[in-house]
Amino acid sequence: MGNLDGAATAGERVLRGDGGDGGRRGGGGAADCGGAAAAGSAAGAGELRRIRTWLWIFVVCLVLSGLTAFPLQTESRWLAELIGGSPVGHAFPAATAWAERIRDGLADTNARYPFLAYGTDWLAFAHLVIAAAFWGPIQNPVRNVWVVRWAVTACAGIIPLALICGPLRGIPLAWRFVDMSFGVVGVVPLLIVLRAIRRLERAATTAPGTPLTA
Repeated sequence: MGNLDGAATAGERVLRGDGGDGGRRGGGGAADCGGAAAAGSAAGAGELRRIRTWLWIFVVCLVLSGLTAFPLQTESRWLAELIGGSPVGHAFPAATAWAERIRDGLADTNARYPFLAYGTDWLAFAHLVIAAAFWGPIQNPVRNVWVVRWAVTACAGIIPLALICGPLRGIPLAWRFVDMSFGVVGVVPLLIVLRAIRRLERAATTAPGTPLTA
């Protein structure tokens, strides 16, 4: 009976985690798990901040692109003056001629057919709507990763659009490369975000407490 009582007492200490090597090992395992979870949570929070930073940069660029699509006539006049009075304009007369043609075309169109500018107003609005769509990934990038993937596809689509429609509309080759650069530059932050989202998903798998939202 004495042996049985001693074994029961030792078993209770082990279950409580306050005695014996087994208890110390159990406590150490819990501490290790807690440390891993804390590390995973910290890593996930860092990834979440990185994702949101790049997404906000992309959104700001979209908003600026949309807003600058409204005053095209004024901007085309500034562009013609800037290129014409710069070393670039002197080195590349064709660039100056093209900027002046854009300026004159917009001025003439707005004077005679102002309703055509309504189309570029909708273009500006589309940029703002697309920017608003990124509110979902900013709040929960894992759940709304499809928005980022869709944006990557849209950036890729800029290149065939410029190559196909550019010649049909009489756009110079150099200007088509300028247009295509928006897709090339724009996809960079999106690819960074996609990689960070994958890391965030892995962190959430290994550490269930990893933050995925605000």
